[in-house]
Amino acid sequence: MTKKILIPVTNHATLGTTDEANGTYAPELTHALHVLLEAGYEYDIASIEGGKAPMYGTDTEGDEVNSAILANDDFQNRINNTLPVSQVNIEEYDAVFYPGGFGLLSDLAENQAFAKLSAHHYEQGGLLAAVCHGPAALLPITLSNGEKLLANKSVTGFTREEEVDFGTIDNIPFLLEESLARTAQQYSKVQPWNAFIIEDDRVITGQNPSSAHEVGIAIVKNLA
Repeated sequence: MTKKILIPVTNHATLGTTDEANGTYAPELTHALHVLLEAGYEYDIASIEGGKAPMYGTDTEGDEVNSAILANDDFQNRINNTLPVSQVNIEEYDAVFYPGGFGLLSDLAENQAFAKLSAHHYEQGGLLAAVCHGPAALLPITLSNGEKLLANKSVTGFTREEEVDFGTIDNIPFLLEESLARTAQQYSKVQPWNAFIIEDDRVITGQNPSSAHEVGIAIVKNLA
């Protein structure tokens, strides 16, 4: 049977409480999705409210993968008409993948509806993956035994140094590195902007945009 991936994305269209346009960082979605599509997988894009999902990073010149997927009519239909979480049947999916972008720090990072779906998915043997700021969506996931999903997991995610380099350190709702280090059993990172992923018992995390392709590869490998 064809594998199917659920991709939750943010509805929050700005960087924190600023008026700077934001949302999901397109290359983190498109580069992982490219790998999944090459493997013949199907996918749905969902969000808390449904409808059109905000994105940025859509004008990355020279990024052929990003450009090709963003120009695809089927993708545009999906990103402009995301499934509301209330309509998601988690039993249909083989994995849940959270792409990053600063927007989700303001909604998915504390959303209980997606957290409950992901907890059920994981406890039924499913795979959870996230890249860059995406691991923030893993923070509210609580298992049926009352423990946080990340309590016994090793993870990575966007670093403080990368926030400083990107000029966002003063405007983010919270520092992801600190939150992951407090919640997870272990938080690890490499030099800023280098590709880096961690796989730990059906939880895959990538540090930054450069890691999206590798996260896609890890999803395919784990579902093979």
